[in-house]
Amino acid sequence: MTKVNEFKNHLQPGQVYRRRDLTKWSNAVDRHLKELQNDGALQKVAAGMYYYPKQSSFGPTPPTDHTLIHSYLKDDRFLVTSPNDYNKLGVGTTQLYNKVIVSNLKRSGDVKLGKRVYTFHRTPYFPDKVTPEFLLVDLVNRLDEVAEDTTAVLQRVAKKTKELPSSPLGEAVRLYGTLQTKKFFALLLNAP
Repeated sequence: MTKVNEFKNHLQPGQVYRRRDLTKWSNAVDRHLKELQNDGALQKVAAGMYYYPKQSSFGPTPPTDHTLIHSYLKDDRFLVTSPNDYNKLGVGTTQLYNKVIVSNLKRSGDVKLGKRVYTFHRTPYFPDKVTPEFLLVDLVNRLDEVAEDTTAVLQRVAKKTKELPSSPLGEAVRLYGTLQTKKFFALLLNAP
């Protein structure tokens, strides 16, 4: 068995690897990475990051968002959302966006991983999973980023606030809202 094949045997389909993590299996990691990329066995997804694709009946599958982001951050504490998620709230947002937002504890800025650009937003506060309450608060936080009539959206958010249980929404506002967002919801949540 050749050295490059020994190296390849350590790789798991569907996983993203950092170059420095691969040095334990090769004394010529750059050469082996180059050979595997030329063979199509490995795909470079970012500087120092490589994906070993799973094969399906349609060919190699791309890495999942979670796999890419986990490898990039070296952490599982993140939340992936998109402005498209606001459309599920029923508050009049209908635009479609090609944007993925990653709330996390480490990084900020736009980063291309694979064929997609992710907007990393460093914040100490985000939930473990997406909830309607979090999305409503996040929408008001990012109102200047949506391509909608903001006055009309805020009117519909006020109406939606009455439909949601006030306790979870109040907690989401307290934990995740900006100062301006907290002021907006304070009037609504304290109204009779």
